[in-house]
Amino acid sequence: MQTILHKNDLKADIEFANMIAADCEMMGLQPSRDPLCLIQLYDGEGDCHLVQFIDKNYEAPNLKKLLYSDKTFIFHFARHDLAAIKHDLGVMIKNVYCTKISSKIARTYSQGHGYRDLCKELLNIDISKKQQSSDWSNPNLSKDQINYAAGDVLHLHLIKEKLDEILERQGRKNLVNDCINFLPTRVELDLQGWNNDIFSHSS
Repeated sequence: MQTILHKNDLKADIEFANMIAADCEMMGLQPSRDPLCLIQLYDGEGDCHLVQFIDKNYEAPNLKKLLYSDKTFIFHFARHDLAAIKHDLGVMIKNVYCTKISSKIARTYSQGHGYRDLCKELLNIDISKKQQSSDWSNPNLSKDQINYAAGDVLHLHLIKEKLDEILERQGRKNLVNDCINFLPTRVELDLQGWNNDIFSHSS
């Protein structure tokens, strides 16, 4: 497997399997302020593809065609990534799986639901998050940044499998599906400024 860095769009002839692990790197946590800089894509079979957006060039017709497709995209904390993709690329992905939502519903015995936590417990893999807070807008990404970005999608397929096993045993898969189906609405609320918990009793 190689990690291939693309500038502003995928090449037209790249084919992906039906389930794609995906992640985004931004300049911060607010889509209206912090631009989308990088999207990572890995289908568990071929190479890992990184699409870097230079000077906020978000035309990316080949990437958008893939995001609009019927393929399923596995994210960790999909709420955040979907908001960035919708804000800057104008695409709301149809089919999504979120490992953070699944972890919170499956692993009620744990308080650790980060990607690093899941890699450690479910796969016995230690990963570093050292490059998480770095300048992703730099047009010349470092080797460490590229390796970090690829690492954020390489294990999502296996994590999904492990979480699905727990959810099946606990009879909670339908609950996860219902939460994931609500994500497009939750993302729209976020983008329009309702960042609070609208179901909370407090004002």
